[in-house]
Formats: sequence, C-alpha cells, structure tokens
Amino acid sequence: MKKIGKLLGVFIVSMLVVAGCGNVNTKKEDTSVAKKTPEELTLYIVRHGKTMLNTTDRVQGWSDAVLTKAGEEVVTAAGVGLKAVDFQNAYSSDSGRAIQTANLIIKENEKSSDLKVMTDERLREFNFGTYEGDLNHTMWQDIADDQGVTLEEFLKNMTPESFANSVAKLDAKNVEEAKVNWPAEDYKTITTRLKAGIEDIVEKEMKNEGSGNILIASHGLSISALLATLFDDYKIPEGGLKNASVCTVKYKDGNYTLEKINDLSYVEAGQKK
Repeated sequence: MKKIGKLLGVFIVSMLVVAGCGNVNTKKEDTSVAKKTPEELTLYIVRHGKTMLNTTDRVQGWSDAVLTKAGEEVVTAAGVGLKAVDFQNAYSSDSGRAIQTANLIIKENEKSSDLKVMTDERLREFNFGTYEGDLNHTMWQDIADDQGVTLEEFLKNMTPESFANSVAKLDAKNVEEAKVNWPAEDYKTITTRLKAGIEDIVEKEMKNEGSGNILIASHGLSISALLATLFDDYKIPEGGLKNASVCTVKYKDGNYTLEKINDLSYVEAGQKK
C-alpha cells in the first residue's frame, strides 16, 4: 500500500509540474505575439504670415519680403494657439518669411521653445520667373488671356497644376525676349521637389524620433501643390490658403491622411488669450 501511495504521489506532482510549465509557455507565447502600436507623425504645415509684398499685391515666389507688423501678430497668435503642442522638430523653406514664421511659432511654445528651425529649399514657393515682383493682376490676366477665359473664370477654376504650367509656358517667351536665365518652374518640377522634401523629413523623423509632432512652415501655393500630390481629392479653398493657416497631415504605416485644411482655429484661440 505504501508503494502504491508513493507512486500516486509522484504521479500527481508530475501532473502539476507539467500543468505549471504549460501555463508558463502559454504566457511566453502571448507576450511574443503582442503587436507594437505603429508609430505616427503629425505634420502641422503652416502658411507664412502676411508680407510687405503680399500687401502691395506683388508676385512673391522665390523673391522674398519680411512679415508686416500685422503678419507677425497673426503668426504669434497661431503660436499661442499651438503652444501646448510638443513639437519634436521644426522645418521651413529657406525663404525669410517662412523662417520668420516658424521661429515666431516656436517662440510661443511651452515645450519646444528651444528648437532650432531647420531650412530646406525644396519647401520654397513656386518660382514665377520673370513675373517675380510684378503685380499679381498682370500675371493672372496673362494666364486668363492665354487660356481664352475671363479673369474671373480663371481664378474660380484655378488648380496648382494649371496655374504653374501656364506661368511656365508664358514665362518661357519672356525669358527668351529678356535674355535672362531664371525660368519659372512647371508643375512637375515643383511637385517633385516638394514631395521629396516632405518624404525626407518624414523618413528622418521616423528613424530618429518615431511618433511625434512636426512643424513645417511653407507657402500658399506650394502647400496646396503638395496636398494635391498626396491626396487626389484635394481642392484649393476658395480664396486660397490664409496666412498663418494650418493644414494637418498624419503619417502612419507609409500612408498620409489629411486631417484639416486652412485651419485658422489656432490663430483664433491665440487671439483670445
């Protein structure tokens, strides 16, 4: 009887050990199959504040001008509205008005005020060639005449692509006549550099930092051209993107999602404080 009791005890202990080991293995398997949450970037793409050339209604692409006093105030308000957003990095085109805009926004930030704005020439506005510094009305009317439509029809139906290609076409004649070597860019040239610039920023940030918020200061037409390239259903808001407006784009798993367009809520929030 003692022998049978001992054998029975050994058997029960063995079964408990096996059961215990099974539980341990199960836990290990559950841990190993746990999936990591995909990392996500949020891009806050801001149009620069109003400049002196904007005020005088002059063509302003690669040519540049400083922000007006009112332009600084609106951008500062946007910065106040964005102050709680923890930016891991800030970028702008290498045009002074975009750099000034990014710096004013970062200055107001509660968590990122020590960031140094990094510049990228690929984020510049369209190059308008011989139209640079001319009156906007003159350039717009030339395009409307070339397309055989009224100025009102052109402005109502304008897309970044038709706009850029029309300017490049007209400017080619101006360049030949004036014998200058600063031709306007066509749409393909513009979107190629813009997309490459954004993709490089995203790749760098995902590699070095991972999930987070990025500030990007650029220009009205360039932002619209970039969004039109990334999103098939994008349309320029009536009247164009406003100064200091924010377009929010999320990047996750290789895909871009357009969250907001021409958002002035940050400016409005900042103006109330």
